[in-house]
This record gives sequence, C-alpha cells and structure tokens, in this order.
Amino acid sequence: MEMGFQENQEFVSQVANLMEIGSGHYGCSHYRRRCKIRAPCCDEVFDCRHCHNEAKDSLQIEQLHRHELPRHEVSKVVCSLCETEQDVQQNCSNCGVCMGKYFCSKCNFFDDDLSKKQYHCDECGICRTGGEENFFHCKRCRCCYSKVMEDKHRCVEGAMHHNCPVCFEYLFDSTRDITVLLCGHTMHLECTKDMGLHNRFTCPVCAKSICDMSNLWKKLDEEVAAYPMPKLYENKMVWILCNDCSSNTNVRFHLIAHKCSSCGSYNTKQTQRSSDHQSCSSGVSQVVGSTG
Repeated sequence: MEMGFQENQEFVSQVANLMEIGSGHYGCSHYRRRCKIRAPCCDEVFDCRHCHNEAKDSLQIEQLHRHELPRHEVSKVVCSLCETEQDVQQNCSNCGVCMGKYFCSKCNFFDDDLSKKQYHCDECGICRTGGEENFFHCKRCRCCYSKVMEDKHRCVEGAMHHNCPVCFEYLFDSTRDITVLLCGHTMHLECTKDMGLHNRFTCPVCAKSICDMSNLWKKLDEEVAAYPMPKLYENKMVWILCNDCSSNTNVRFHLIAHKCSSCGSYNTKQTQRSSDHQSCSSGVSQVVGSTG
C-alpha cells in the first residue's frame, strides 16, 4: 500500500529529527560525531583514529607497543547516545540516530560538520575535505591538489607520501593544511609560515627558493655594489652552485653573497675556489639564499 501524504510527511520529519538529535554535541577535538570506534588493533574504544594515535603512538608509550589505528579495518562502532556497540553503519541499529551526517563506508568515517565539504577519493583511498569539485587527483604525485594547480604544479613522485620536513608528521593523511612549494615538494602551511618567521625561505628538501625572491635579490645587488672588495680580492674568482637553477658558474668573490650568472639568484653556495692563493674563505660552503 502506498504511503499517504501525511504519513510521508511524518516519516520525512522523523528522519530529519534522527539526523539532528545530538548533532554538534558529541565527538572530540578532531571531529563532531555521534559514535566512537573500537580499535581493531588494541580492542579499545576511542572517539576517533586521531585520539587513538595520540594515546597509543606517543613518546610516552614504550616503543614496542606504539602503533597507529588501521582505519579501513574498523568494524565496530559505539553509539554515543545509547552506547550500543554495532557494525559500522550510518544510523544506530538501536535508537536510529544518525551517527554522522557525512558517512563513508569505505573509510569507516563519520563527521557531523558538513561545512568541510568532505568527499572520498578512490585513488587516494581516503576521504578529503574542500569539495570534490575543487580538486583533482594527480596520478604521478599520487595525491589530490586544488584545480588551480592542475596545469601549473611541478610533479614530484609521491609528493605527500612522506613526513613534513619541519615537524615530521606524515603528510598524506594529515588534518592540517598543506602547501605545495614551487619546487613541487610539500609541507604544512603552518610550518612554512614558521620558517618565514626565522628568515628561512628555501625548501628543506632541495634548497630551492620557496617564493619569489626578486625583491631581495635587488637589495643584495645594491649591497654588493655598495661594498667593493679590497684590491687583494677584487680579481678573486670562485665556483658556485645555484640551488634554484642548478648551474655551476665561475663568479667574482664577495663577502656578502654570490650571484648566479645564469638566473640571477643569490640562493647559491660556494663549491670551490678557482685558485688556492689569496684565500679569505675557510672553505665551508655557505647557503646565502637561506637569509632574508
């Protein structure tokens, strides 16, 4: 028998109520959700995988017992409202409440905060945020990037499948914002800003400049011109390696900095002297571009 109009309205209203009951009032510092998960690795209950990892993979735990939660192996969840343990599903089998407005059966992931615009990327194998319409998956980098970078970024094999070179947190499934540097390497946006506060403007992986340094290079041009070398060193030549364009060039020695004659960058380091006499250097390589 077909459902009457009034009955249909009541059903829709009931479903809407189950979607909203307790929404925003349960969860942890990482996610708003109305269930907890039973960790398949240690059989303990946690609010989310990050809560588990913070408790079980910290320096306070003996190294032999440290471990991370395998998200795809989660098979049991506990409803936060009625505390019923059950198989992974979006609605509680006992009280019927929606345990997460966003639910991914592939990742066993729940979240009530739809403003994140979550979506599942089959090629990444995990859920991401920001809206599927705004991202594309780069097969060589093996991760999702903003579509504004689709024809502009420099591909690096497995670009995010490593730890952040500053804080050493694994980047691929990090919940913190990640930035892609001009060289193609990746790191946390927050870590990039921290580097800037310490006047570090080169990639920690390859030493290339991470932003447009042309204004700084102009200032260094002025400083070099303002401080000519003494006659003893004015004809001294040195070999330098440019971290930005990888050129090896022979340039005039200067105490302040050495400019690449190929691309004009000061992000260089001295590799060897043209002659061993009239030396004023200790022979230790110096990365000039790391100051700013």
